[in-house]
Formats: sequence, structure tokens, C-alpha cells
Amino acid sequence: MAEKRNMLIAQSGGPSSAINASIAGAIMRGMASTKIDQVLGAVNGMQGFLDRKIISISDQIKTSEDFKLLYHSPAHALGSSRYKIKSDDTDTYKRIVEILKEYKVGYFFYNGGNDSMDTVDKLAAYLKETGEDIIAVGIPKTIDNDLELTDHTPGFGSAARYVATSVAELYLDTCVYPVPGCTIVEIMGRNAGWLTAASALARDSGVPAPQLIYLPEVAFDKGSFINDVKALIEKENHIVVAVSEGIRTKEGEYLADTGAEADMFGHKTLGGVATVLEQLVKNNVKVPKLKTRAIQLSTLQRAAAHCASLTDLEEAYQCGYRAVEAAVNRMSGVMITIKRVSNVPYIVRYDVGDLSEIANKEKKVPDEWITKDGTDVGDDMMTYLRPLVTGETAGTQAKGLPRYFRFDLNKLI
Repeated sequence: MAEKRNMLIAQSGGPSSAINASIAGAIMRGMASTKIDQVLGAVNGMQGFLDRKIISISDQIKTSEDFKLLYHSPAHALGSSRYKIKSDDTDTYKRIVEILKEYKVGYFFYNGGNDSMDTVDKLAAYLKETGEDIIAVGIPKTIDNDLELTDHTPGFGSAARYVATSVAELYLDTCVYPVPGCTIVEIMGRNAGWLTAASALARDSGVPAPQLIYLPEVAFDKGSFINDVKALIEKENHIVVAVSEGIRTKEGEYLADTGAEADMFGHKTLGGVATVLEQLVKNNVKVPKLKTRAIQLSTLQRAAAHCASLTDLEEAYQCGYRAVEAAVNRMSGVMITIKRVSNVPYIVRYDVGDLSEIANKEKKVPDEWITKDGTDVGDDMMTYLRPLVTGETAGTQAKGLPRYFRFDLNKLI
């Protein structure tokens, strides 16, 4: 029998409600494998890994209660980072291999979004080129839902449920007064509008909101926006506008470019588009006593475990579980993907996608799923979204509040 080797898992990018369900699945499968000895975790992603901040997950998670708590805990239990490795940075790749060998790691897993998949893709290619017998596999996670080759991504369904719930509740809040109101809700989405599109699910709660939806896929026109808002307020008195943080003019300029320097992945810091649009309404929509509000959901939409979708958590778990299965079957340079078989009943199957076809690419909302005037989404989008937000979770509570799992990240090995 071949010698057992360790597996190591790390998390990267922005938090979500489902990312720890993925590592719970990976840990469970890893501990059951006859090819894996210890399950290790890197603290704070690749940055922590390079600093040799590594813990023994096998020593810290032992009981079914531990797994249950981890499964239901939001954000990154192992911590996160945003660390870009350049393709020609041979010294860093050598350091990675040196550390993997030092900790007897034969299987490396990176749980994250687009930038994380770029890291795994580059690492897997380097390992193959240098003949190293180490497997590298990506586990998908992003509330942006913009990874290619997969129907959707773990984390998106729960964030979509939170967005839709929040928009419905904001509408109910604003319409209690007789004075006209316009509430503008800013939702995450730099270049892809999936999460903002999910605000349309608020209508399933019995409210008419959002009455307007603006996605990055459609060039934003200020004049049309002002006319649309004015017409709707005169007709309905209270409206909610859902807008992606990354909406741009036809010239390609972000409406809410903060002017800050881009991060190491080339992403500009965005924020404040709701405030920009609120000011446009105040200055140009002359409706008596009009009350306007700008709401920025910000980080609240990422890790709202109280709104988690059971479908999302179960699929996240399966992605982690199947990532380990793929690795022990010698599949490297791949990411676990979800393929939709049927909407009603909702059925999916799991597959693997080549990371070279996923990294540095973005899946946008299809043009045909957006209404012709660019201010709403159609039935195809609603059919796509509805199964992803279903199912009630049942986490552990104490004293009326949820309990979460925490690794001791200072207990390095």
C-alpha cells in the first residue's frame, strides 16, 4: 500500500455563509480516506501558508457536534487573504513546494473564488511541469456567482436569499408613511450582476419591489434613470431600486469609483453608488415631500448565516467532499463544478472543470435574461434563482443566539 500523505486546505477571498460547509465536506472525506493521514489547514490563505502558519485540523475537530457547528458557521474558519502569485515568480513556487514537502502534503485544496482559482491553476501547472507528485484542486466559493463552467457557486444562494429578504423588508419599511419614498439599495457585484438580479426574488414575498434593477452588464444612463424613477413614484408612491456596485456608463466608467488604488489582482475599490444615485434623485426628481434613502448592504450580505439556504449549504458540503474524492483519484488542476439537470424537481450533478478554462474568466448574466429596457430581469432568471434559496437550516443555538465553530488558529504545528 502506498504511504499515506497529508492533505492541506486553505480559504481565500471574501467570506460567505457556505464556505465552511465546503471545508466540512473536505475534512469529512479526508479523514475517511485510506490515502490521507492528517488533515491540515493553512491560516489566512496562501499568505499564511507561506509564513508556515499551519494547524492540525485533525487534532481540533473530532465530534459530530464539531462538524455540525463548522457546517453552519459563516465566514472563513481558517481565515483568509488576497495573495496573488505571478506566473513567473519561480522563487515563490519553490517555497510552496518546499513547505508542502516539509509538512508531507500530497493533496492541496484552495477554497475560494475567481482569484483563488487562478492561484490553484498556476500552482497545479507548476507542480506538473516540475514533476512533483502533489495534487492541487479548487473548491468553488463566491457570492458573485461569476465562475465559469459551473451552474452556480456555493455561497451565492445564501447571499441571494439575504438580498431578496432585505429588499422585501426595506420596501415594507418605506411604505408605512403616506409621503412618497425612493429607497436605493446597493448590492455587491463588480462586473457580474447575479446577486443584484436576485433582489427580484423579493417579489415572491408579496411585495412589488424592487421596481427597478440595474446590473453591470447594461450601460447605465442617468437621464433614463431619472425618468424611470419619476414615473414610478408618481404611479406607485413608494419604490425600491436595486443597483450593483459596479454599474458603469456607456463609456465604461464606474459611477462609484472611489479613486483608491487597485488591489494586487487589479480590482478597484468600489462603494457608494447608492449615494450617487440618491443625490441624482434629490436633484432631479421634483416630487413634493419625496423621501430618499441610500442603503449599502456591504459586508452584511456575505456571511448572513441566519438567512442561509439549506440547498446552498448542502451543495457547498458536496463540493468539498468531492474535491477530496477527485484528488485521491489523481485529478489535479481541476475545480468541482455543479451541473443543473432539472429545475422542477431541482436536480444537480457534480463534475470537474479544468481550471485553465475557469481562472481569470467571468460568467456574466446572459443578455436574454435581462429585460430589453435594462431595468429588470425576466422569467428565465427567476426560474434559475428560485431553487438556490430554498430550504431551512438548523444550526446550534445557545441563549437565543447561534453558536459557531472556531479553530484555535494560534495552535500552529
